[in-house]
Amino acid sequence: MGTNKQYKGYKAYDYLEAGKDYIDYPVSAGDRRVEECLLPLSPAQEARVEALAGSTVFIDAHSHPFHFPLSMEDMDDYNRQGRMKCAYEELSRSYFDGIFDNLMDGTCSIVSKSGWKFEDVVYDLGIRLCDLAQQDFIFRCERVEDFERARREGKIALVPVLEGATPIENELDRIDILYGLGVRQMGVTYSEANMLGSGIREAVDRGLSAFGRQAIERMNKAGMVLDVSHCGPVTARESIECSAKPIILSHTGARALWDSKRLFPDDVLKACAERGGVVGVEAAPHTTMTYNHPLHSMESVFEHFEYIKNLVGIDHVTFGVDSVYGDHVGVHHHYAARLATKTVQGTGFTEVPYVKGMENPTEASKNILRYLVREGYSDEDIAKVLGGNVIRVLGENWR
Repeated sequence: MGTNKQYKGYKAYDYLEAGKDYIDYPVSAGDRRVEECLLPLSPAQEARVEALAGSTVFIDAHSHPFHFPLSMEDMDDYNRQGRMKCAYEELSRSYFDGIFDNLMDGTCSIVSKSGWKFEDVVYDLGIRLCDLAQQDFIFRCERVEDFERARREGKIALVPVLEGATPIENELDRIDILYGLGVRQMGVTYSEANMLGSGIREAVDRGLSAFGRQAIERMNKAGMVLDVSHCGPVTARESIECSAKPIILSHTGARALWDSKRLFPDDVLKACAERGGVVGVEAAPHTTMTYNHPLHSMESVFEHFEYIKNLVGIDHVTFGVDSVYGDHVGVHHHYAARLATKTVQGTGFTEVPYVKGMENPTEASKNILRYLVREGYSDEDIAKVLGGNVIRVLGENWR
């Protein structure tokens, strides 16, 4: 982690000719889209941040580390190319050594208008990984040792992830195919129900299906980590109980602090930890607000962290920031009908244009470490939260 990133200047799809091989839509200004906001620290704390930034493996358990188009009017056409632009330069300014890149499976609409089609996901995955193969700063992560290698070499290990298993339909072998193509973590459902179980959008959570149990068994056998972040609470609990391996709640918060279907009640958070799993605290706009901080902010995000840490223990909490390089609120508005992003965020909050201090992965990485230092966490506990807890779960799942 830290400032020794060995980035050599490659930009997404530099190996192609813009305008000939693909349409080069204008994209966001990345981590320069809004003014950076860093938590203030004392000189001694600043020195400690700098030291920890060079010695501790830091993983974002849930991210979207690519550029969104500058204009939301270009979003559908931008997606249809299957060429989301990885934010190489912006990530080089982050503290992350590892990124769980949640491919745009739900909005990946190469052919389909609604997304979630297996062929579209494979198309998107293949094109994105082809671009990754053209440079040597970010590399595809396949084993837990790759995170330490990334820290040591000043690189970033990227883990391809799908937020929901909808693309497998009723085909168990598609789990094996996705694993073979590099996918190492997958959600059971996104917001809508699928063949495996119920998502958070559904009025009635019917729990894990018989096929869902078969799929979890296959994921365990293949070595693919199970994520239940977008499941209904019944489906989430049953998935945790069904899995022979510890799972991850990669990006969520505590419903006790804010009444939203996007967040989980205490019993689900505790069940995850009791089976050895880890809970990632997110910061996507209008998710982790609290009654103390109804205007979404860094302090509301960290209030969720403290609550979950006290509930399940320091060994079972991390951060899955769920941030982007672009107008995240605009993305939510664009996909409100398709992905139900607004219908599961609760009521009674004032919309913010972005979460100050957590607006993008680069900024979030800095403020997470600064917060832990500001609050006086030990080096050992900081190492657990930043990457150690995730690595432990991966080590019990991955081959």
